Amino acid sequence: MGVDFNIVLEGLMTALQPINLFWVALGGFLGTVVGMLPGLGPATAIALLIPITFGMDPVSALVLMAAIYYGAMYGGSRSSILLNTPGDGSAIAATFDGYPMAQKGQAGQALAISAIASLIGGLVAIVGFILLAKPLASFALRFGPAEYFLLMIFTLSAIVALSKGAMIKGFISMTIGLLLTTMGIDLQSGVHRFTLGLPELSEGIDFLIVIIGIYAVGEVMFNYIGIDKIKTKSKEVGKIWITKEQWKRSKWPMIRSAPLGFLIGVLPGAGGAIASMLSYTTEKQLSKHPEEFGKGAVEGLAAPESANNAASVGAFIPLLTMGIPGSGTTAVILGAVVMLGIRPGPLLFENDPLLVWTFINSMFIGNIFLVIMNILMVGILVKVLDIPAKVLFPLILVLAFIGTYTLSYSTIDFTFLLIFGLLGLAMKLLDFPIAPLILAVIVGSDMEQNFRKSMVGSEGAFSVIFMSPITITLTLLTLLSLFYPLIVSWFKKRKIQKSL
Repeated sequence: MGVDFNIVLEGLMTALQPINLFWVALGGFLGTVVGMLPGLGPATAIALLIPITFGMDPVSALVLMAAIYYGAMYGGSRSSILLNTPGDGSAIAATFDGYPMAQKGQAGQALAISAIASLIGGLVAIVGFILLAKPLASFALRFGPAEYFLLMIFTLSAIVALSKGAMIKGFISMTIGLLLTTMGIDLQSGVHRFTLGLPELSEGIDFLIVIIGIYAVGEVMFNYIGIDKIKTKSKEVGKIWITKEQWKRSKWPMIRSAPLGFLIGVLPGAGGAIASMLSYTTEKQLSKHPEEFGKGAVEGLAAPESANNAASVGAFIPLLTMGIPGSGTTAVILGAVVMLGIRPGPLLFENDPLLVWTFINSMFIGNIFLVIMNILMVGILVKVLDIPAKVLFPLILVLAFIGTYTLSYSTIDFTFLLIFGLLGLAMKLLDFPIAPLILAVIVGSDMEQNFRKSMVGSEGAFSVIFMSPITITLTLLTLLSLFYPLIVSWFKKRKIQKSL
């Protein structure tokens, strides 16, 4: 795709108009705030704010919705780091090392690393958007059901492989997650599966209820066990800027994870959760200090934050070039932009280049605005940690219940929330890894449907799964991710034996 720099410059000037800067700032702020609330992810935020765009100029409306989207990506990690409560699925990986950093008195630095990583991820992805939008859109079309099935298998295997020393527990955790996704009406046969006769379970259980229950409610229950031992004195928040050592350790993970997140984001249906999980597992495999992951490693926070934000930018490629939403959030945006008279598709770049380049330039501006805003807000946000536990925990529960209620406005979801809270508590007490369960809940349903579609298309021939170069590559990556820890361990033992 040739780039006309005159239209790029014209798009930049349009994006810098005061009214568009205002929408970028407002959307980024609202997205950050909503992203911090459990269950209220970017899709909900945009859906709630669509009425604001009525009567707006289409360019400004698209700029506003995009700012809400990547603002929510920033916001989701705030609650992950400070409260161990992710705003949505794509912010889960930020809890692995972000929350331990906050517990160690490095909350300010964790928030700063998160903001910088999100900025780098966003900017790298925007450059990728400019240069690779059309070729990547064509490549993404080569992904059929078999390719998506194996991509999800690869993601699950990578996250299970993280459970070093407890892979059996990791597999059990993943299996529980996959079983949960089988509840509800079978989309192909219409049969009710494991609904226990409850009509509320006919559509299955929303994965956000599982996330909120296990992380937010489970965390509160776990802390209540020893609440009398928790000191009420203020926790140290540390510096609000990163050290040279932290920058040195996190810069390459940020840079490496951005293209990975961007490419995952381009694939319709993959999304930020898979991108952040894959980047986390990749960095742990590459790290010289994998034993520090899960205990506050800066690389473990920087990598998924960069990938997460890059994926949010990549998700706009199938939306704008083919009219295919890459995630639930972009599906909401697609509905809104069509309502505004914009027709996403292959001809959008030719028919309305000013809109496209204004939008891309606004993402540049928005990411810079968000990192400045989030760093300025670090001092305010870390005050959350000063709230006494006996006040903070009830507040988290209130937010968890409100977030759950807004998903379907059904009080029975409160029961499920408590059940998953107890499950989260049990997993914490028994030292089961939670990430495989959460990821399985997120991708399980799509994985099953893609597998069954590939089987229907091939009339039951399993060979269809291993026939294309993409599926062969993904199969090899899956095997490598499962056996890589064993191979590394074998080489280390052999090296030690030789040195003796």
